[in-house]
Amino acid sequence: MILLIIIPVYISLNLYILHRVHKWLTACSERFHSRKFAVPYIVSYSLLALSLLFAFLLPSSELQVLVKRISNYWLGTFAYILIFIAVADILRLVLKKIPGKIHDFFFSKVGYVFVGILLTALIGGISAYGIVHSNIVKVKPYEVTIRKNCGDNRDLKVVLVADLHLGYSVGNGQMQRMVKKINDQNADLVVFAGDIFDNEYEAVQNPDRIAKTLAGIKSRYGSFGVFGNHDVTERLLGGFSVASQAKEMRDPRFEEFVKKAKIRILDDEVMLIDDAFYLVGRKDAQKPGDGTKNRIEPEVILSGLDKAKPIIVLEHQPKQLKELETSGADMQLCGHTHDGQMFPGNLTVKLMWENACGYLKKGNLHSIVTSGVGVWGPAMRVGTDCEIWMSFEPCLYKSMNQETVQQNGRKKELVRDDS
Repeated sequence: MILLIIIPVYISLNLYILHRVHKWLTACSERFHSRKFAVPYIVSYSLLALSLLFAFLLPSSELQVLVKRISNYWLGTFAYILIFIAVADILRLVLKKIPGKIHDFFFSKVGYVFVGILLTALIGGISAYGIVHSNIVKVKPYEVTIRKNCGDNRDLKVVLVADLHLGYSVGNGQMQRMVKKINDQNADLVVFAGDIFDNEYEAVQNPDRIAKTLAGIKSRYGSFGVFGNHDVTERLLGGFSVASQAKEMRDPRFEEFVKKAKIRILDDEVMLIDDAFYLVGRKDAQKPGDGTKNRIEPEVILSGLDKAKPIIVLEHQPKQLKELETSGADMQLCGHTHDGQMFPGNLTVKLMWENACGYLKKGNLHSIVTSGVGVWGPAMRVGTDCEIWMSFEPCLYKSMNQETVQQNGRKKELVRDDS
C-alpha cells in the first residue's frame, strides 16, 4: 500500500531534479538547449531513475545483478542530489530578501553556474567516498563490567557482528575482510545479531563460497546468531516490501546456509555455555520468519535461569531494554539501525531508538548496538562505519578485593577470588 504513495513521490522528485539540472546546464552553455543533448540526457537520467523498477522486473540473471547494483549506487547518489538541490533552492529563497554583494553574485549567471559546479563536485565526491568507505570494516572496542561469577573466566571477549545483508551489494570480498578482523581479536565468542541476508537468497553471489569463508571464523566457543527482519523471503522495490505479511516466511536455504557457515541459530532459545554464562537468542520483534509476530517475552524466556551467572541477550532490534533489565539480563547485543548508514540519517536515527548505536547503560543492563558490516538499500556509508564490536567483559567474582591490571594498553578492574 505504501508503494502507491512512494512511487508518485519518487517520480515527482526525479522530474524536479531533471528540470533543475537541465536548467543549470543550459545556463552553462547554449549547446545544452539542443535536442541532440536534451534527448540523450533525459533518456540516460530516466534509465538511472528507473533502474530500481528494471531490477525488480528482470528475471534472475547476471544482467539483473548488474542492474540491481547500479540501482543501489543510484539510490545513494539520488538522495544527495535531492538534498543539495533542495538546500540550494531554499537558500536562494532566503537570499532573495537579503540585498547585497552575495545576493548579486548568486543571482548572476556566473554565480548560478558556480553553485552548480560546486554542488556537482560535492555530490560526486560524497558518493564516491560513500561507496569506497562501505568496503572498509573497522573494529570498535568496548569494555563493560558484569558483576557476576563467570566460572573459570576472568574475562570474556565477545565479538558482535550484525547486518551482513548478503546479496547484491555485499559479497565474499566483504566477508573475507570481516572474518580477518574477527580472527585478529582472538575472541571467546562470536555472535551475529540478525539480517544475515538481504531478503532474496538468489541475490547471494556464490553462497557456498561465502559460507566457507564464514566457517573460517575462529573463537573459543564458536559462532551463534539470530535472524533479523530481512532474513525472510520478500521481493523489495526500492527497499520497500511488495509481499503481504502472511508471506513473510524464511527461505529454508537461509537455514541451510548458516549451518554450512557453522553459525548456531538461537530461535527464542537459551544456551548455557561452559556452565559459566547464558546466551539467549530472541526471534525478531517485527518478522520472526514464520508469518507471525510471535516471540517469547523477556520475563518468560529469562525465567528459571540462574541469575548468579551472566546473561547475554542477542537479538536483532534494540527494543525492550527496560523489560530485559527488569527480567535479569546483563547485556543486550543488537544491530538493525545501521546508525542511519548515510548522513543525515545518522542524526535522525537517534530520535527513533533509545540506543540507536553504541553503548548505553540502563540500570544493570549493558546495551550495545552495532552499525553493522553490510549496507541496506544505497551501497554507501557516509558518516557511519561498517564495523564489528569487540566487547571485553571482565567477569567478576564474589570477593571484593580489587586490583587494576594493564592489558592491551587499556586498564580494567578485576575482582580477585582469593579463596
